[in-house]
Amino acid sequence: MLYYIFEYLEKQDWIGAGLFQYISFRSGLGIIISLTISILFGKRLIRSLKKMQVGESVRDLGLEGQLEKTGTPTMGGLLIVISILVPTLLLCRLDNIYIIMMIVTTLWISGIGFIDDYIKVFKKDKKGLNARFKIIGQVGLGLFIALVMLFHSDVVVRVPVELAQKNGWEIQEQFELSIPRLNQAPIEKVVAYVKAPITNMPFLKNNELDYSIFVGNNLNLVWIIFIPLLIFIITAVSNGANLTDGLDGLLTGVAAIIGSALGILAYVSGNAIFAEYLNILYIPHTEELVIFLACFIGACIGFLWYNSYPANVFMGDTGSLAIGAIIAVISIILRKELLIPILCGIILMETLSVTLQVSYFKYTRKKSGEGKRLFLMSPLHHHYQKKGWHETKIVVRFWIITILLAVMTIITLKLR
Repeated sequence: MLYYIFEYLEKQDWIGAGLFQYISFRSGLGIIISLTISILFGKRLIRSLKKMQVGESVRDLGLEGQLEKTGTPTMGGLLIVISILVPTLLLCRLDNIYIIMMIVTTLWISGIGFIDDYIKVFKKDKKGLNARFKIIGQVGLGLFIALVMLFHSDVVVRVPVELAQKNGWEIQEQFELSIPRLNQAPIEKVVAYVKAPITNMPFLKNNELDYSIFVGNNLNLVWIIFIPLLIFIITAVSNGANLTDGLDGLLTGVAAIIGSALGILAYVSGNAIFAEYLNILYIPHTEELVIFLACFIGACIGFLWYNSYPANVFMGDTGSLAIGAIIAVISIILRKELLIPILCGIILMETLSVTLQVSYFKYTRKKSGEGKRLFLMSPLHHHYQKKGWHETKIVVRFWIITILLAVMTIITLKLR
């Protein structure tokens, strides 16, 4: 909203109004606003949740300090959602298709999490929302994102015009491009924005997935692979984030680090010069995602103010499902599906630990009549708690691992 006001003021020659044209300025402002909202309104939210007796009920699993968390307010994910959406609405271009997708994603999946938390807290049903309805909601979101990616006219990539004409790809826009180079003459190119590259354009450049390996030359059938894969990614990452949210500050810190890496990827993918230099797909309009991610990072760090050990509030499914879905959808928009296992390595390990634990237990019980466990307890962070590690040590070490994985993800931009 503020973007359009300052755009009007710039036309009226107001001094300083042009600042809102800069991604860096709006991103910095996004972090400040989201942080401020989180910290200023966090206490009020916690006080309100306590007044409504929205407390966490904790099962005794024999973990150190676990029972002390009984009664800690949950559903704090509302604070994360508000801290993301308010600065996004203020600072982003609301006619940008990717911002619209992220707003829908945030509201959609946090709504599912809210219903789940509401049933657990107010209906006193520890199972929460039926898993079938939760999956249906996640599949519905995945289908919505897939259809937008496939058919919306603003979802395009830039390719050399000769390549577009050779392959018969639908050209959305064609123009001459001059790429400036340091201490050298600029590169002059005729390029085109190509529509729906997912369905009719194979791409395997650096770390981008080539969907044609699944369907050969029948590229018009790529949607058969793309839609189920997208639904799987969104469902897996959002549920994985939910499993990761088991220690004070763990998921919020991990999410802030992942969001920072995605912000870098969004910036270079939406900048013609950097995309040309790094030899990656230039995806127009994704630069606005940098601002959204700045709001996301600010919201996570602001929530960490109250969620760090010992936590004053838990995010609940309202926050954890939303965080996972946001990470998944942005990765897909940026064509970085292949990097999710690296960037979200901690979330992947937490998910695998549960899957392996359950599968191995069932297998050994069927074979010998007595179920055995691979880990002392799953998800993985509880395994280390059982080994006697303090939860703060586990959280910080998982943050450090996430930083290393984020750096590895960024390094892939230079792989050829």
